[in-house]
Amino acid sequence: MGNLDTHSARYAERTAGMTASEIRALFAVASRPEVVSLAGGMPNLAALPLDSLSEEVARLIAEQGQAALQYGSAHGVPELREQICEIMALEGISGQPDDVMVTVGSQMALDLVTRIFCDPGDVVLAEGPSYVGAMGAFSTYQADVVHVAMDEHGLQPDALRAAIEELHEQGRSIKFLYTIPNFHNPAGVTLAEQRRPEILEICSRHGIMVLEDNPYGLLGFEGQTYSSLRSLDPDNVVYLGSFSKTFASGLRVGWVLAPHAVREKLVLAAESATLCPPTLNQMIVSRYLSTHDWLGQIKSFREQYRERRDAMLNALEQHMPAGCDWTRPDGGFFVWFTAPEGVDTKAMLPRAVTQRVAYASGTGFYRDGLGTRQMRLSFCYPTPERIHEGVRRLANTLNEELDLLRTFGSGGGRELSGPQTPSPDTA
Repeated sequence: MGNLDTHSARYAERTAGMTASEIRALFAVASRPEVVSLAGGMPNLAALPLDSLSEEVARLIAEQGQAALQYGSAHGVPELREQICEIMALEGISGQPDDVMVTVGSQMALDLVTRIFCDPGDVVLAEGPSYVGAMGAFSTYQADVVHVAMDEHGLQPDALRAAIEELHEQGRSIKFLYTIPNFHNPAGVTLAEQRRPEILEICSRHGIMVLEDNPYGLLGFEGQTYSSLRSLDPDNVVYLGSFSKTFASGLRVGWVLAPHAVREKLVLAAESATLCPPTLNQMIVSRYLSTHDWLGQIKSFREQYRERRDAMLNALEQHMPAGCDWTRPDGGFFVWFTAPEGVDTKAMLPRAVTQRVAYASGTGFYRDGLGTRQMRLSFCYPTPERIHEGVRRLANTLNEELDLLRTFGSGGGRELSGPQTPSPDTA
């Protein structure tokens, strides 16, 4: 049977790495209300003051509609860039508004940074596992992802040194280290404070830039904030931030803080991609920051997510069989779960969905086909009661899987061809 796509011979070579998520069809089923989804990283917006927000948005359009609904600058609304600098100061960052560029979510920033730095065949170092959306961006520009091992304290400096030495021996060009130091997606761990200067020194010594992705930094469950990598090495760290986790993901407002020369190239790249980010969305965020107790709102989010984290950890302890392990995050949205030997979480997913529970299987968070025993469990969106029920259903599915393995043995995991295109289910 011939290729049904008559344009297949016309595509650029880089499209060969663009593959749709193999679980997307499953999540069309998983989105039904009877299914408990522990998969997607959707923030819980129920606590937002929607009544007062709607009034502010109406007032914004009435008072500044001519500007809010017009084209804007690719650099971003000046007032919002100033407010972003105030937010970053909470994590020790001394940034200037001129070096901030507002983006359509931090996913756009990932794309633009990769576009201006990576040629085909260049190497991006990233934690293993890593955020699927980032790997999708790297793959689109034909960069190769090499994973660096993590443990419960985050990225391992010795593993970073070893990876760099091996790649240099191969004559490979390493463009940057991509890292999520705080409340990692998907691993749920945080980079230890004492490791941060060491990792920065390793990268600086080898001429490797650091791309710090920090969407969860203000969501520590005890109110703790960690010294950002950017605050420790402003000249060699490009910092990505987002309002998707601390305000409203649907507005798609993020930012990048970069050294001045890098910021100029990012603005040029943004102009070719979108001309300008939506001015209205930026002004809504700016108005929210000016008129609402946004720090109090973040405190409310932290309390809700801590309650949900506790519900998930308690349910895992209560229901999961022997041989399982999982991380215990002190912030963010995710638990990284490891099943017993022989379990293939990707192969098990359809059976879990029939049990009316969904998760994100681990292989999607690796470039090299690892993660067959792992899954990402998200606690940010369901209520504590739904989380407990979802974990109970998942444990039943896993116990059935283990019974099958004891009877028939393991068929072994399947490797993926590469990172998959992100979707809201894997955000």
